[in-house]
Formats: sequence, structure tokens, C-alpha cells
Amino acid sequence: MELGIYTFVENTALSDTGKKLHPSERLQNLMEEAELADQAGLDVFAIGEHHREEYVSSAPSVILSAIAARTTNIRLSSAVTVLGSEDPVRVYQQYSTLDLLSGGRAEIMVGRGSFIESFPLFGYSLQDYEELFSEKLQLLLKLRENEVISWKGKHTPSIENRGVYPQPIQKPIPVWRAVGGSPESAYQTGMLGLPMALAIIGGYPAQFKQFADIHAHAARENGHEVPPLSINSHGFISDTSQEASDIAFPAFKSQMDKIGKERGWSPMSRQQFDASTTLQGANFVGSPQQVIDKILYQHEIFGHTRFLLQMSVGSIPHEKLMRSIELFATEVAPAIRKAVAEPV
Repeated sequence: MELGIYTFVENTALSDTGKKLHPSERLQNLMEEAELADQAGLDVFAIGEHHREEYVSSAPSVILSAIAARTTNIRLSSAVTVLGSEDPVRVYQQYSTLDLLSGGRAEIMVGRGSFIESFPLFGYSLQDYEELFSEKLQLLLKLRENEVISWKGKHTPSIENRGVYPQPIQKPIPVWRAVGGSPESAYQTGMLGLPMALAIIGGYPAQFKQFADIHAHAARENGHEVPPLSINSHGFISDTSQEASDIAFPAFKSQMDKIGKERGWSPMSRQQFDASTTLQGANFVGSPQQVIDKILYQHEIFGHTRFLLQMSVGSIPHEKLMRSIELFATEVAPAIRKAVAEPV
């Protein structure tokens, strides 16, 4: 199983100081986090695209290119590229360039996105939300097929026998589709033969098994081998379960309450948070052994081939986040790889 980290590069007030970092300091911390993940042997480092004040990640391909220059082995992905408000040609060019800079380590993870700010920002109508994503995904996949393409679309400019450059090292460059709670999206992803990143950030993960089954069924039904499956979840690791929860809860609550206020959710209580960290809950917060047990528990359900953990749900002090990455890479990852590799 591949194991890695994804982040939206949150930059909110820290619980220990009550202050925000300057964005440049937050990005320098991120470089150190990515370097540690690479040096300690994690497989993937991914950055999501957001266009809000509390995130420093409106240009993931730029940040990933900086990380590429400071790492050697770790794969570098978006998480996600909000494709409905992007130009697929530019996305392809940016990640092809990243692929060249990184020696063939780039990936693109596309999705509709959990926020809508980018649509009015770039002049797109939310009435076209579904059509925009579907059409632009078709164009992005076509760009992987040939160096010179022709294209006609409703929401995208026509292309008449034009070459798109640069071309990546990887042929084709990997494209994953992120899926939240839509069975239709899971089916469409499998129908296209694309790997799926299933976001499980609330509720009971076992209830998401249907999405993995739909994805696999759609792939087989359309003549594809079953593509890889990633589980992407929130979490945080510390030396003890109590310490992990005490560090993570204030940051989680601050961030989720802000989002919840916009969406009509009730504020998060400590009791709710602690319930989410149990074996059957969605959050991977705890000691290394607890996180090992939980990943393996979910692997029995999903049989997934990749697991990505978002440790910075809200702003975590840098030294605590670095320790969490270290424990994930040096204690959790080796145990998971050994357990998954062993014959049943």
C-alpha cells in the first residue's frame, strides 16, 4: 500500500499562540514537511487547491514545483485540482512541467472541489457546475492521448490540430478522480477506467464501501481492469492517543466550525471528536498503533492500494506536525506495508 500526506496548506490562528503565520513562513514550514516526508520514505505528498483566506494553496502546481526541487522520490500530486474552474490545457501543461522537473513524479487529482469560490472568481456560472467538470475532464483525458489534438466543446475553446507542450515523462501522466458522497461520480470514475480517491472525512467509513464497489463494477462493465483506490481522511499522530487528541482537537474544531457555520452545521464538541477517533470513526487521530489498527481495519473493508492522511485540519504547530509526519513514516507505514504484503 502507498501511504502519503495531503494538505490544503491551512494558515489559521495557532492554538498555542493565537496568531497566524505570515504566508511565507507557512510555505517554508511546508517545504520542511515535504522534505521530511520524502526523506522518511512516504510515497505521496499532495496539495489541494483553495481560494480562501485561511489557505495558502491557490497555486498547487507552483508549490509542488518548489517541493520537487527539494525532494527525490516522493510522488507529487494535486488534491484536488478544481477542474470545473480551470483550463484543462493549462493544467496539463503545468503538471507536465512538474513531471519534467521531478523526474516523472507528478500526478493530477481532479474533482469538483468542496468550495465554490473559484467559479465566480474566474467568471464561471454555478449553473454550469456539472457540465463544466464533465467536459473539462474529457478534454484533460484527451490531452493525455496525443501530442497534437483537435477538440470542440461547449464550455471550452476549440482546438484545431494543435500541439500541446511540454509533454511529460510519464505516458500517460496519472489522473485520479476524487469522489465524496456521489454514487454517480464513483460510477463515472470506474467507467473511464480512472483510479478513485475516496474522501472519508465524517460518518462511519464502512458506509462508504458501496462507492468502492460501484467504482470497481463500472470499470469491469466497461472493459477496464479495476483501477487503484485511495482512501483520503483526516488525522493526526502523536506518541500517545491522549496527546494526539489534545493537540488535534482545537485545530480541528476551529476549522470545522468555521466551515460548519457557512453550511448550517452544529459546532463540534469534544465528545463528537473523540467518537470520530474510535476504530469505526472517520478520523485517524491517535498513537501510531491506533492508526495502524485503523488503516488495517479499513483495508479489510475496501482493499485499497493507497492511503492519504490530512494532518493539518486547521493549523497545527509546526514541530507537532513534523513529529506526526515522522511517526507516520517511521512507525505506521512500515507496519502497514508489512501487514498488507503478508499472505492471508
